[in-house]
Amino acid sequence: MKIYFSDYFDVNKEYIEEYGAFNISLVSDLPLFIDPFLLFNSKNKEYKKLHDDIVNYLVFLKDKSTTSSLNDGALKAWYVFKEVQQNWFGFSSRGNKGHALGKDFGRALNENLNKIFNEFGSERVSSGSHLEKLCLIKKGVGKDNISDFTTNLIKGFLLEYTQNFASKYIKKEFREKTRVQRVYFNYKTESWEDADFDLPFYNGDFVILTPKELLTKDDTWINKDDLFKDFEKIPNSISDEELRFKINNYFQKCIPKNPKNKKRPTKKDRIGAAVLTVQEFPQLIDYYIKYKEDNGSAAENLSSAKVALSQQIFIDNAKTFIDKLEKDGFYAVAGRSYEEAKNKIKF
Repeated sequence: MKIYFSDYFDVNKEYIEEYGAFNISLVSDLPLFIDPFLLFNSKNKEYKKLHDDIVNYLVFLKDKSTTSSLNDGALKAWYVFKEVQQNWFGFSSRGNKGHALGKDFGRALNENLNKIFNEFGSERVSSGSHLEKLCLIKKGVGKDNISDFTTNLIKGFLLEYTQNFASKYIKKEFREKTRVQRVYFNYKTESWEDADFDLPFYNGDFVILTPKELLTKDDTWINKDDLFKDFEKIPNSISDEELRFKINNYFQKCIPKNPKNKKRPTKKDRIGAAVLTVQEFPQLIDYYIKYKEDNGSAAENLSSAKVALSQQIFIDNAKTFIDKLEKDGFYAVAGRSYEEAKNKIKF
């Protein structure tokens, strides 16, 4: 039974492993995401340049941003992107159809380029600029949005990466030359340009491979949950003694006191106090990002372990399970009638 990239394109999965790509499923999306921090923190110069390119584009948007409502033409040209479904990552119970980065995301990004991103490209606290800052502030913007935006901005690299593998390992009968929309941004014309690629083709569409070292599961390294979970470590990294005292003092004041029962504050109490403190001292966001940068070496190890576990569950174990079902005749049972359906459930 064909399930994975290696199955559909008749390529040895060891070649995919050696190339560093993830052997994706072409049956359904896998819950993995591109983390832009892995580009920023990488020792690979090409990856670091990709992060620089993302920052440059956001600086361009910042220069074009407006405090008033952006017109639909500008939103569609610069902010709105289709999901790059051809990489087969994200949240889909069946197939690879997800949600696009629509006008709501575009408006949120434009609005915050004038607020939380007002120093974007010239940060004074953190050593770099990070798109993930948006998900710390804007409700409803999560890792899937950040990953989709990142994937669109590095799509040219991913297409070239896939084309290079395909030209070496995939037969011509499984490839097709295709024109891909919105691949490279031309700063002279201030518009996205299309480009041609020779790519693996399946079910009427091209397929994209992604390096495993850019992927993560569960959440990006810079994320809202960690901001509040690790909150008490953040003020200690602030060199300004007065600011550090004010933050710690305000945080302690926000923790509910219960002298009658003499119970210690719960985790929920402390997270609630952290939320209030960040609202009072929004500069803590930048210090949190710096804290994440300083501990960035753990990001690669953590993501690598999660991706390895995902490969074991979704690729290795699933393949073993399906092979067993096939061998024992599960797929030979039609399952159309009531009795057949009962037999499949019993199986």
